[in-house]
Amino acid sequence: MNACISIVYYTSKTLSNGEHPLMLRISKDGKKKYNSIGVSVHPQFWDFTKNQPKRSCPNRDAILRLITEKTKQYQEQLIEFKAENKEFTATTLVEKLTNPTKPKTVGELFTEQIERFKTAKRTGYALSILQVYNSLIKYNKHLNIYFSDIDVTWLKKYEQWLRSTGFAENTIGIRLRTLRAIYNIALEQKIVKPDYYPFKSYKVSKLHSVTAKRAMTKDNVTAVINYDYTNKSFYTELAVDLFTFSYFMGGINFVDMAYITHAHIIDNRLIYTRTKTHKLINLPLQPKAIELIEKYRTKERPYIPDSFYVP
Repeated sequence: MNACISIVYYTSKTLSNGEHPLMLRISKDGKKKYNSIGVSVHPQFWDFTKNQPKRSCPNRDAILRLITEKTKQYQEQLIEFKAENKEFTATTLVEKLTNPTKPKTVGELFTEQIERFKTAKRTGYALSILQVYNSLIKYNKHLNIYFSDIDVTWLKKYEQWLRSTGFAENTIGIRLRTLRAIYNIALEQKIVKPDYYPFKSYKVSKLHSVTAKRAMTKDNVTAVINYDYTNKSFYTELAVDLFTFSYFMGGINFVDMAYITHAHIIDNRLIYTRTKTHKLINLPLQPKAIELIEKYRTKERPYIPDSFYVP
């Protein structure tokens, strides 16, 4: 059933000055919803036959324009619902217009996502988004823009700017894939309409080049583990120990190392849930890993090793 939108002189409510409010009535599926347009009129100035202000009504032209504007807003929203084949009620139609979703700028959504991934302890991904955020600030000077402003031409200019700053092909691809991921979040949150989506025409897949494999040899790994950091800085020693701990404990990454505690050691095994994949990891503790755990153990903090938190 189609919705019907009409203006009503709401006599069921009388204001202290004797006037009655003008309401929009939305009727659908046998149910009605009323919403005030913010104007009231005294009965002596209302033409009940024509359902409009009399010619003698003060501010008549302004009231008629307001009625037309408000009715148009509801009709346009009604058309949008139909175009999207979206089910709605009289109540949801009113709520859509009276409590609209506050639009977010590109900068606001970026900072929101950075904080979200930090809270989820996905530090690496948060940092990658932050890198793109800073890059876009340098390029555009600000991000107080809406996602509808980012079109194919804008993306091509950004790509050209990245090339001019000396970034490699794969790095440019990473920047733009991250931007595309944030744009997809904007679509999911209905911050921008799908009609504006520029990545249908602008293909990020073209920004890829094959690189030579750079895996470390066993000799390289041994050289790092056996590196003599005597008289070197604390951070040099820590870097070697982090690498060593990761190597002997199945390649555990830095984020997981930063959050595991002594409570994760059960029956001489390290058992933890990987932050990125949420997969349960269960590994036997190697003698060298145990040596490093004891090296950094303190009573004040439970983390392994505690020196991750040394300023």
